[in-house]
Amino acid sequence: MIIGIPKEIKNNENRVGMTPAGVAELTKRGHKVYVQHCAGQNSGFANEEYVAVGAEILPTIEDTYARAEMIVKVKEPIAPEYGLIRRGQVLFTYFHFAADRALTEAMLKSGAVCIAYETVEKADRTLPLLIPMSEVAGRMSVQEGARFLEKPQGGKGILLGGVPGVRPARVLILGGGTVGTHAAWMAAGLGAEVTITDINLNRLRYLSEVMPKNVKTLYSSEHNIRAELPTTDLVIGSVLIPGDKTPHLVTRDMLGLMKPGTVLVDVAIDQGGCFETSHPTTHSDPTYTVDGIVHYAVANIPGAVPYTSTLALTNATLPYAIALACKGWEQACQDDPALALGLNVVDGKVTYKAVAEVFGLPYEPVL
Repeated sequence: MIIGIPKEIKNNENRVGMTPAGVAELTKRGHKVYVQHCAGQNSGFANEEYVAVGAEILPTIEDTYARAEMIVKVKEPIAPEYGLIRRGQVLFTYFHFAADRALTEAMLKSGAVCIAYETVEKADRTLPLLIPMSEVAGRMSVQEGARFLEKPQGGKGILLGGVPGVRPARVLILGGGTVGTHAAWMAAGLGAEVTITDINLNRLRYLSEVMPKNVKTLYSSEHNIRAELPTTDLVIGSVLIPGDKTPHLVTRDMLGLMKPGTVLVDVAIDQGGCFETSHPTTHSDPTYTVDGIVHYAVANIPGAVPYTSTLALTNATLPYAIALACKGWEQACQDDPALALGLNVVDGKVTYKAVAEVFGLPYEPVL
């Protein structure tokens, strides 16, 4: 198969779809890999490293899309890329369709085969291609939240871990999945008082057992969230419903319960966000304020640490990319039910139920 690795063009997206080590695994199996000029540069991987393992460097993104049968990238295509995608071409990347009607309609029109990292799901309900970036995003959510609690950044002027004689910040984490768990570990490690919520009692029992003493668990309900907000300094939204739009757990009226300078970090913004007042931001302009509350809603948080993120992502995606290249998408998906769940849009049809329901479109499974 002919595989293309384009340079990401989303604002401040510094990751790349595959490391040179990943490319080496494809080329040694006889596949042709084209890498756009400087695609890996911001992740710390030079053109020469790709050439050394058998890739060919192409000068433009147009060349890369034109030659490739399968595109492997990191983030969803954005408007300048829509016209480059052709019928039957396989796109293997994060899509988050449920939060973006324009993207969904563009991919339907293209006739491409869109396999979304975030909906590849194993029998045990784990999301193997979302987990590594969720781990990064969870840890970074605390790092960024701590930064924007600083007074010059618009926050309350609170040190996350406090100092002897001064209480630490109080952190509320909504969602006890991978993002929430890693956020809790990070915040707890910095000395904050942490409360993590979820609606799954078994998950809360597990978290209660494995978390340090400065992490408390709480059942997630509107009543409980409202009760926590007045004394909370940092709220991290980490709720996920695979492939579907995220529910709003903090509504506009709840902002009035919090003190000015409280920080909200919406890690769920890729799927629409779990704060009603959230809208996507970028690394170059990451925050805005509503009713005195600082909102951080960067849609590609792991893009700020691209070396770590690219390595972690390739570790997870490579076995699936190899299967797609060696077998073709139809056979690979027939052989692997987890990968089959990644099929979101195929040949002008919505093939993932949650996406179809969000936009009121026909759902047409392909397998």
